[in-house]
Amino acid sequence: MTKFWGDKRYNSLNYFLRKKFGEKVFKISLDAGFSCPNRDGTVSHGGCIFCSERGSGDFAGSRCFSISKQFKNIKEMMNKKWKQGKYIAYFQAYTNTYAPIKELREKYNEAASQEGVAGIAIATRPDCLGEEVLNLLEEINKKVYLWVELGLQTSKDSTAKLINRGYDLKTFEEAVENLKKRNIDVVVHTIFGLPEEEEEDMINTVKYLSKLPIQGIKFHLLHLMEGTPMVKLYQQGRLKFLTQEQYIKLICRAITLLPENVVIHRLTGDSPRELLIGPMWSLKKWEILNSIDKCLKDNDWYQSLYYSTN
Repeated sequence: MTKFWGDKRYNSLNYFLRKKFGEKVFKISLDAGFSCPNRDGTVSHGGCIFCSERGSGDFAGSRCFSISKQFKNIKEMMNKKWKQGKYIAYFQAYTNTYAPIKELREKYNEAASQEGVAGIAIATRPDCLGEEVLNLLEEINKKVYLWVELGLQTSKDSTAKLINRGYDLKTFEEAVENLKKRNIDVVVHTIFGLPEEEEEDMINTVKYLSKLPIQGIKFHLLHLMEGTPMVKLYQQGRLKFLTQEQYIKLICRAITLLPENVVIHRLTGDSPRELLIGPMWSLKKWEILNSIDKCLKDNDWYQSLYYSTN
């Protein structure tokens, strides 16, 4: 029997948050001024080769302003279009557990204290979740709903090395387990279209994640942006863009492999138009989302249809 989550054939973030909080919930993306151990030499230099100069925070607020000021500015812009709702304060740019505990606590609490905040989302690396940080996250989770985002991108070791991810699967799995012990929700980022990956490599990443105790997933299409180290691979012919049709079919296959309780936070990604080298079809975001809905309907596919615990 076909399953639905509201009007979708998958457990969308919008559906999950409306059910949890009883109204529309918006994310406000923040730049807390942190760095990344994969950039400053602690792990490596230059970061992951697909990552922009803003540390994947191209649509976040400006680090020139305080957390409160960023939140207020973005909230005011949102209120012009949407008059009512709650908010998730999203620490998006760079590695948001990579700072002294005192600074982390101050910034998390500042975000949690903003009017209308229903929860906090913290994007970080699994190798930046030491005991002290985990204890702080547990403390915050008792005050306000919290989820932690981990950028796995791929489960394939050779790709992880190629993109300069800087940690292994064991480190990732330990981070997931440590967060689970503290009842903190985990959302994992994946990227489809990474260099030298076949379609089955991308599907295998989803199968791998379907066996882990995660609560959410973000699917990203690889965006090649100017100024990133990945441009060199593209120039060498080692990176081929997925077509729109390939991506839509891959995402729909991936959805069917996930357990029904995993919340799908994103089905594609955004990139600043002025930085984007390709694929240019990725700019047609609503067309892509509508095509995914149509593909699922036409094939009578839905989340968990082919999920297996084996």
